[in-house]
Amino acid sequence: MLPSLQLSVDGDERELESSEEGGGLPEERKPERSSNSYYCLYGYQGCRLTQGGENDDGSPSSTSAESPSSDDFSLSLVDTNLPPEAEMELRSYIAKQFAKGSFFEGMGNVTSVELSIPESRVGCYYCLLQPEKSTETGNLESSDSALDYVVCFLGGLEKGLELFRLELDRYVQDLKINLDSEENNLETCIKPFLGTWFEDSVCPIQRVVQLFQEKLALLLHAALSCTPVEVKDSDGRTKKDIHKFLRAASLQDLVRETTMASLCTAMTEGHKPVEIDCNGPQLQFHNAGGNKFCEDWMQAFLNGPEGGNPFLFQQILENFKLKAIQDINNLKRFIRQAEMSHYALFKCYLFLKNCGSGDVLLKIVKVEHAEMPEAKSVISVLEEFMREPACRLNSSPERRTPYTLQN
Repeated sequence: MLPSLQLSVDGDERELESSEEGGGLPEERKPERSSNSYYCLYGYQGCRLTQGGENDDGSPSSTSAESPSSDDFSLSLVDTNLPPEAEMELRSYIAKQFAKGSFFEGMGNVTSVELSIPESRVGCYYCLLQPEKSTETGNLESSDSALDYVVCFLGGLEKGLELFRLELDRYVQDLKINLDSEENNLETCIKPFLGTWFEDSVCPIQRVVQLFQEKLALLLHAALSCTPVEVKDSDGRTKKDIHKFLRAASLQDLVRETTMASLCTAMTEGHKPVEIDCNGPQLQFHNAGGNKFCEDWMQAFLNGPEGGNPFLFQQILENFKLKAIQDINNLKRFIRQAEMSHYALFKCYLFLKNCGSGDVLLKIVKVEHAEMPEAKSVISVLEEFMREPACRLNSSPERRTPYTLQN
């Protein structure tokens, strides 16, 4: 593994561990388990907190309803697996957040709360949900008195849970669909959904790492290169886990949307999708690619703590994406310099050969610079050099002559 990569992984592991309440010696720290997860669903009765309203004079306002005081709303327990004392403490905390006006419909917050539970202090994700059926009525009074919901998920540490905030936002939107349904039976629909939030939102990456092992490098390459992936002969959960991993490992949130769309199109046209066959004792890959960059990061996953830590795996995945973006930005900078200098062109070539992911990076910048003639010519030269594995260098630094590459 590259030294810089190892330092990054070790640093993240130490940071996640050191944020545990009470510190303690390393051997005293226990990995976080899915059993240490809780949920709570409240019914919220009060004035609706909606954004984007207008004042009486027609000027825009940040909210159309003022932050309610504690007398303007009520929280009623719908379901929870917290002990009664801890639930009352959580309800008091949520009420204070409402009084502060820190709720926005469909957008979750992550914080740390101290409750009467064995873990004492845990990360807490909380989100306000306003079922659509309540807002379809034109009666303002009816809308103001409609029953909304507040969902809380508790587990792990605040830093770890924050890594999954976007995934939890998506998860509660699926919960909202069940709440919208006329057949939203608590026991058959809502309670099972709440009870499996940790397994469904936090653990998929951990399960994929444990399932793929050394073949995880092939999956990382597919995600990095935006290559379509087809999963065959798998159970429903495994297929969902793989696609969640691909979405989490993709650069779609860090690269311009137009670039990502063009890259996905380029990888779809003329390229066969990667096929993952789950039928049999071992996974079988077809049409898969790989590179040293993905192999190094695969080792970072496999060298993690025994038993796995889903929060650390997510942090490693975030670092994987950030390093890829850093390499893309470096390559683009080298290409701009290479438009004016042959020496910079050679530096660009060396970077592509040594970064471990030159095959993917070159495709990404090629898509992004498709309409730029100068950069396009540089990229064409680099593509030619990258296809020739036995290049050698002729240089004459004393004469300050440009570098050339020859077979």
